[in-house]
Amino acid sequence: MYIDTHCHLSHEYYSDIDEVIKENKENKIDKIIISGCEKNFLDETVELINKYDSVYATIGFHPDQVDIVKDEDIEKLKQIILSNKKIVGIGEIGLDYHYDKSKKEQQQQLFEKQLQVAQELKIPVVIHTRDATMDTINILKKYDLRGVIHCFSGSYEVAMTYINMGYKLGIGGVVTFKNSKLHEVVEKISISNILLETDSPYLTPEPFRGKTNSSKYIPIIAKKIAEIKKVSEEKLAKLILNNTYEMFDLNK
Repeated sequence: MYIDTHCHLSHEYYSDIDEVIKENKENKIDKIIISGCEKNFLDETVELINKYDSVYATIGFHPDQVDIVKDEDIEKLKQIILSNKKIVGIGEIGLDYHYDKSKKEQQQQLFEKQLQVAQELKIPVVIHTRDATMDTINILKKYDLRGVIHCFSGSYEVAMTYINMGYKLGIGGVVTFKNSKLHEVVEKISISNILLETDSPYLTPEPFRGKTNSSKYIPIIAKKIAEIKKVSEEKLAKLILNNTYEMFDLNK
């Protein structure tokens, strides 16, 4: 069995969510954790986790939401988490300087407000960081938290910095790309530090790159990691399943 620890499930991306859930089961995807990281999609995220037994969620405000999120939204976020046991973390939250470096301070403030909620509620965080590695690390060092570095794509040295801080790395379809060097990091780190994710509908693994991604492709990512780590797919699946339950409370 597998768990997709990070995907985006919404009617905006999929016309038939019942079919997505069906295909997950057919491909041994036991559970998925969807990321409700946009203000306008929080209600839909809650509806989905209430409707489907296999669907859990993290919720939070992505850094690209910085212009529209107010303090009352942070309080609403907290209340939603407290009212639903199938919300298992805050995310994806973080910093993204790729397109706009003019709002670094505002992004950092939004990031820290959500980290404070996570620390108060004692739940894990899912971190988005793009072109902002050192700021992300320096902010996370202020808090006593655990979580996942979503869609990790950095160096081995950066990977070990996060791992030594208590974070695991979310590894997805990028590890299957021919031009990706992520396999070099995966080869060096322990399997105990890896979680599987798709980030669907984005970052579809080979050989389906260019098509809409889906949680059903998790076994392809797992197979590639098993090849890199020189272990059987069965052993890898068991080890990473243990990692996932260690990070997230999925027994609710």
